[in-house]
Amino acid sequence: MALVVLASASGAPGVTTTALGLALCWPRPVVLVDADPVGGSAVLAGYFRGGVAHNDAMVQLVLARRDGRLPDELRAVLMPVPDSEVLLLPGVRSHAQAASLGELWPELGLELRALEATGQDVIVDAGRLGMVSSPAPLVEQADLALLVVRSDLPSLAAARQWAATWGSARDDGTGAAAAGLVLVGEGRPYTAGEVSRVLQIPVVEKVAWDERTAQVFSVGQQPSAKSGNSRLVRSYRALAGAIDAMVASARQDAAVRGGRAT
Repeated sequence: MALVVLASASGAPGVTTTALGLALCWPRPVVLVDADPVGGSAVLAGYFRGGVAHNDAMVQLVLARRDGRLPDELRAVLMPVPDSEVLLLPGVRSHAQAASLGELWPELGLELRALEATGQDVIVDAGRLGMVSSPAPLVEQADLALLVVRSDLPSLAAARQWAATWGSARDDGTGAAAAGLVLVGEGRPYTAGEVSRVLQIPVVEKVAWDERTAQVFSVGQQPSAKSGNSRLVRSYRALAGAIDAMVASARQDAAVRGGRAT
C-alpha cells in the first residue's frame, strides 16, 4: 500500500487526531504528513506538547524542489516519533507559508508514493478541504482518500458536496483510486448505514467517540494504563485493517481493468 489521505469538509471532525492515532497503530513503518495549510503543526504543538523544535520541513522542501534535491531533502527532514515506526513530516509554521506550497504538492506526491518501494506507507493529514493552498494534488494521487465526518447534520451537509466530487473523480480517473468515509462517533445521531446512503460513498470504518483517550493524541495527555486498549485505539487498529483491504481491492480492480484493456 502507498498513499492514504485524510481530510475534512468542516471544522474539527478529528482529522489530525485520527491521522496520528492511525499512524501510531499502523502495522508497518509509516510516514505521517501534516499537509494542513492552516499551519502551526498541530502534532508538534499537541502530541509533542511543544517540546520538539519545528524544523521548517516544508520550507526546506520548497527550496529543495527548486534545486532538484527533493528526494534527498525529504529523507533528511522526516522526524521520528518516539516508541513507534512513525516518521513525521511537520506542516508549515503559519498559513502565510502555505502559499508557497502550490508547486510542491504534485512533486511531493510522487516522492511520497515512491516510498512504498522502501517498505514505508504514507498517511496524509490534508486538513479542511477547499482552503487556499489546500494539498489537492495529494488527494488526486492517493490510493485512498478518506473524508472524516461526524454523524450530525452540519457535518454531513458540509461533506455531501465533497463526497460527490470525490466519487466522480474516482470514477473518471481524475482523483484518488478509491474514496470512503471515516465516521467519528456513530449514532450521534445517525448510523453508518444512514451516513453512507446520504453521502453515496462507503463508510470504511467507524472511530469510537472517546474524548479522554483522544486527548492523548490531540494535546499530549498522559496515557492511562487502559489507553493502549481503549475503544478508540481498537477502532484505529480496525481502521488500519479496513484501509489495507480497501486499497488491495482497488488495486486488484485496476489490474483487472488494465488486463481487459490490453
